[in-house]
Amino acid sequence: MSSRTEEPPQNDDGRTDASGVAPAAVAIAEPAPVPASDPGSGRSWQGVRALLVRLHFYAGVFVAPFLMVAALTGLAYTFTPQLDQLVYGDQLRVEKVGEAPRPLAAQIAAARSAHPEGTLASVITPPGPEDTTRVVLSLPELGDKQRTVFVDPYTAEVQGELTTWYGSTPLTTWLDDLHRNLHLGETGRLYSEVAASWLWVIVAGGLVLWLGRSRGQRAKSARGVLLPDRSARGVRRTRSRHAATGVWLALGLFFLSATGLTWSHYAGERFGQLLDAAEGHAPALDTTLPGAEPPAEGEGGEHAGHGAAHEPASADPADFDAALAVARDAGLGGTVEVTPPADDASTWVVAQGDNVWPVHYDQVAVDTAKGEITSHSRWADYPLMAKLSKLGVQGHMGILFGIVNQIVLAVIAIGLIAVTVWGYRMWWQRRPIRDDRTAVVGKAPARGTWRRLPLPVLVLGIPAVAALGWALPVFGVTLAAFFVVDVVAGLVRRGRAA
Repeated sequence: MSSRTEEPPQNDDGRTDASGVAPAAVAIAEPAPVPASDPGSGRSWQGVRALLVRLHFYAGVFVAPFLMVAALTGLAYTFTPQLDQLVYGDQLRVEKVGEAPRPLAAQIAAARSAHPEGTLASVITPPGPEDTTRVVLSLPELGDKQRTVFVDPYTAEVQGELTTWYGSTPLTTWLDDLHRNLHLGETGRLYSEVAASWLWVIVAGGLVLWLGRSRGQRAKSARGVLLPDRSARGVRRTRSRHAATGVWLALGLFFLSATGLTWSHYAGERFGQLLDAAEGHAPALDTTLPGAEPPAEGEGGEHAGHGAAHEPASADPADFDAALAVARDAGLGGTVEVTPPADDASTWVVAQGDNVWPVHYDQVAVDTAKGEITSHSRWADYPLMAKLSKLGVQGHMGILFGIVNQIVLAVIAIGLIAVTVWGYRMWWQRRPIRDDRTAVVGKAPARGTWRRLPLPVLVLGIPAVAALGWALPVFGVTLAAFFVVDVVAGLVRRGRAA
């Protein structure tokens, strides 16, 4: 048998006739299936291509639903800043911009007068002149969420309150949970990790198949790679749209896959181990008050407004202004979060929170009694891996470059939805057709391609796949599941034939 891949016969509408076989896959499709190898065909690099076709097909068919859900929920999350302004504009924006903001102490007093419950966790200054100040309260019954009171910085009038999660409004929190775990908790996070673990595999395999095709001069031209073939019909037209769009989206999809994996459950844990080994974490801010003895292990609270155990007696509202003034003198501009000491042995913390490029993430520890800074954590001192990780997360969330970031993510999400739909359409278009009956979908690529792989590929590929399976556990488990299902299906088919 020749190792050359041939296109199955097609009708005018692009569907295969009774002799046609495999469908194209769902990410960036291979133009034609590779037939099963015959024992006498020997090993060749065509076996690699055949294996890619088979892997691309099965990954596309079974993982595409997860990608579709991730794309739809991600598209909804992309525009949460605009949705927040639409739904919570009364709390987030001031009615009239004044000349100068009131002291934080006056704004805190107004917030505590309206909401005396809980403990004062932190205060976040307005990001812009038309934004409100956020006074964050910790309540035990809210768990890891907080009650945020929104205050007009010019009049010190309370404009409302919301239950927030790390600064996110209820709507943003709901959409974030929908995208991350479909509101199914830790179990639901598996869906997004499956999508992120396989997305880069599908895209990389599809690129290799599309760029490596050898049929005709068009396949070798830049136009043939980047633009759909308008002269094609049927499945060929669908395939060219599917593949050309995938080429344009490839870089963005690789980025979303990589950044999504860094905060996933299992792969994220591996990424954390890598940061530990490479000392790639952000530098920690020393919040111990000079000359004070740190509390015993297990005592004290958490800073940054999340889970503070109590409100220290020293957390006078006037000290918020003192801590802010010291931080401003040290060069911390823009919006900042001022957090009181967790205990008598700790300092105040003032941290920048400007997520739009150029970002500002400097932090200072302030001793308000002496009016001086005791420790400084600068964004410029972050290790490269910590910077890339932080910026990648902000880009993934659509806030790094403002509205431009949102538009790019929306285009990628819509493109991924279109590519997925075209992939399934190809599967349907490549179904075998006969006069007496028509199959529902096309056949899968033929089995046995691994027997045609060159020995160097097997020797190097098996350890590489094992390493990937360790680094990306969900990818490794699902790949093993594909293999088991394929073996069982082959045994069942062989038994029926016998």
